[in-house]
Amino acid sequence: MSTAAAPVRPGAVLADLLPAARHRYAVDAALVLGGAALTGIAAQISVPVPGSPVPVTGQTFAALLIGTALGARRGFLALALYAVVGMAGMPWFAEGTSGYAMPSLGYILGMLLAATVVGALARRGGDRSVLRTAGTMVIGSAIIYAVGVPYLALATGMSLSAAVAAGLIPFLIGDALKAALAMGALPASWKLLGRRG
Repeated sequence: MSTAAAPVRPGAVLADLLPAARHRYAVDAALVLGGAALTGIAAQISVPVPGSPVPVTGQTFAALLIGTALGARRGFLALALYAVVGMAGMPWFAEGTSGYAMPSLGYILGMLLAATVVGALARRGGDRSVLRTAGTMVIGSAIIYAVGVPYLALATGMSLSAAVAAGLIPFLIGDALKAALAMGALPASWKLLGRRG
C-alpha cells in the first residue's frame, strides 16, 4: 500500500504543518507573537453599535481562527499575551483602547477560553469540513458570549436581559458571516495541504 497520497496526520492543526524540526520553540514563539499581534490588528476593525458599549470588531474572528490554526496551547498563549499586554497598556483592544476597567473585557477573556477550546476541537478535526468548522465556530462564539455578556452586565450594572440585548443580539448576523468565512477558508486550507501532503 502506497503512502505517497496519505492525508495530513490526524491530531494536527494547520500550524503543525510548518517545517521546524530543529527550531520548534522559535517557531512556536513566533506563532504566539503573531497570533497576539493579528488579534490586536483585527481589533482595530471596529464599528460602534448604537446603544451598546461593545463594538463589532474583527478580533473575535481572529481569536477563533488563531485557536483553530495554532491549536489549544499556542492559541491560549497567543490570546493570553494579547490580553495581558493590552491590560498592561498596549492600545490594541477595540478602538485603540487598553487597560482592564472596561465593560468589554469579559469578551477578551472569553476569547482566550474560546481559542483554547476551538484549538482542542481542531486537533480532533473540527476545522476540516464545512459542517465541523461551522460547529467549531458556533461553540467558540458561544463561549465568548458566555463570559462576555455576564461580565458586561456586572461591569455596567445592566440586567442580564439588557446585557443580552446590548452585547449579544446585535452581533449574531456578523458572527454568522464570520463563521461562513471560516467554513470556506479552513476546510479549503486542509484540502490544499492534503493534496500537497
